[in-house]
Amino acid sequence: MKNEGVSTAIEAVRKFNRFYTKHIGVVNERWQGSSFSLVETRVLFEIANSESPTATEIADRLGLKKSNLSQILNRLDGLGLIERSALDKDGRHKIVSLTETGRTEFEELNRMASNQVAEILSGLTPAGQTKLIDSMASIENMLGERSPEIIRQVVIRQPEPGDYGWVISANGTLYADEYNWDISYEELVVGIVADFIKTFDPKKEKCWIVELGGENVGCVFLVKETDQIAKLRLLIVDAKARGLGLGKHLVDRCTNFARQAGYKKITLWTQSHLLAARGIYKTAGYLLVRSDPGNKFGHDMVSETWELEL
Repeated sequence: MKNEGVSTAIEAVRKFNRFYTKHIGVVNERWQGSSFSLVETRVLFEIANSESPTATEIADRLGLKKSNLSQILNRLDGLGLIERSALDKDGRHKIVSLTETGRTEFEELNRMASNQVAEILSGLTPAGQTKLIDSMASIENMLGERSPEIIRQVVIRQPEPGDYGWVISANGTLYADEYNWDISYEELVVGIVADFIKTFDPKKEKCWIVELGGENVGCVFLVKETDQIAKLRLLIVDAKARGLGLGKHLVDRCTNFARQAGYKKITLWTQSHLLAARGIYKTAGYLLVRSDPGNKFGHDMVSETWELEL
């Protein structure tokens, strides 16, 4: 099962890469019909947007081999687009800058790139544009370096007035947008939240809300199933906050609190295609104990029960 899940994820990423590179024209030999390749355009962008960069700095930022960058710089130099001046006395390090001709060429390339993005965005509603940008930010957060500044903006706290309404709205929106679940899921969430509020036992139950930069981006509930068994419910992390380890941290909080509250087991209910969540549960030590195929939230899917012995 594990290998099948990994293979599915790999193929999904490769499929997206093929779609995206075709969509923005990367597979074409020349960028936007110009005389420059995509890599050459990126080099021009780094030179134009950096203060006195050296060839080494440009290579590091773009992940290029110095020999490959040298060939590109020689071509751009031959076209009269850049100039190189010595940074030190022995001339081993040189600053790269655009000539007046290079600046004009770059501005035209920049204009073409902006027009391409504007055309892509014009086919989306304002809400669609926001969702696209948030999804891109999520990918950047997950695959890029974690900024300490971003981590410092994360706050995990107890719910405040208005938070329960957000939990319902966020769950309904997230699963409708990402998995096309129907309104019956939001109905389920309403019931879970209402029961939690009505019968809340602070010694045996908890809800945590995650903020990022003052905005709610995640939550999880631990509720009483029996005196010996707790249930983990409604774990979500918004796309813009993924990749920071917040899902794992919330599950760990549930585990620690359950032990302190005297529970012997935590159980949870999820779906087989929610691979990211399943990965978090498996890493935390949960075991899959039951699978039930059926129709839920407007789709045929496999419901799963997982348990963690404490």
